[in-house]
Amino acid sequence: MISDSHLRLGIPSKGRLSDLATDLLTQAGLKFRRQNRGLFARVSGMNIDLVYLRTDDIPTLCAEGAIDMGITGSDLVEEAGADVQGRMKFGVGRCRLAFCIPDDSPITSAAELDGKRIATSFPNVTREYLAKCGATAHLVSLAGSVEAMIQLGVADAIVDLVETGSTLAANRLRILEEIGHYETVLIQNNKPRLNEIADRLVQRLEGVVIARDYSLVEYNIPRSKIAEAEKITPGFNSPTINSLEDADWCSVQVMVRRADVVDAMDQLKAIGASAVFEMTLNNCRL
Repeated sequence: MISDSHLRLGIPSKGRLSDLATDLLTQAGLKFRRQNRGLFARVSGMNIDLVYLRTDDIPTLCAEGAIDMGITGSDLVEEAGADVQGRMKFGVGRCRLAFCIPDDSPITSAAELDGKRIATSFPNVTREYLAKCGATAHLVSLAGSVEAMIQLGVADAIVDLVETGSTLAANRLRILEEIGHYETVLIQNNKPRLNEIADRLVQRLEGVVIARDYSLVEYNIPRSKIAEAEKITPGFNSPTINSLEDADWCSVQVMVRRADVVDAMDQLKAIGASAVFEMTLNNCRL
């Protein structure tokens, strides 16, 4: 049973986003166990109850106050028109919502879809975007996959989420126009309860998200080269520099964006650094 004294956090009950949310919460130090695919789970040591819900219901239920916070997709928040606060972006689950048409279609813009049939799981977002283009279309609202709807003769175009584009290519479709970019987010009711718990949860999740973007790089460098090394690895605020037994050398520890680590290591080696190591960060507080 859930308690009014506990913050209610909605997370997807199944699918890839459920696995992602569970992984994030576990890395953030939340200890819980869902029994027999139940609807609720209590977090040990924190006044938080997890509520397992359909992903597309989370924005609405958060806006209505049934849950205090929720992990969902920003595309679903927009489609629901949910009046909620965005507390943080997770930097994962990134995708584009786009109008897609057959490769051989002569249509060149969304405005030319006026009067056409469009299959989509995002009718509200699609209708709003078309209105801005001065177009009106017959929308075929579907809950599942829409890629095959053109081949089935149901629609002239689709509006769907695109990640790599491989599914489009397999169905001989191309992007006509993008509506927006979306990702996994943490949302909160506009009349928040238990702010101290909510802020603590956000801090923990931010620690995980930031740690995923950075590595800890450690290296030895001649003291005469510290200024050059700092230009390569300036760190989050500044590097940590420690003395070595050899007074002419020092050891440096510094946070570096994971995407930049390999180039930074090459540059450090080129100016005379030695014993250059990359270490994974699991969590942090900055």
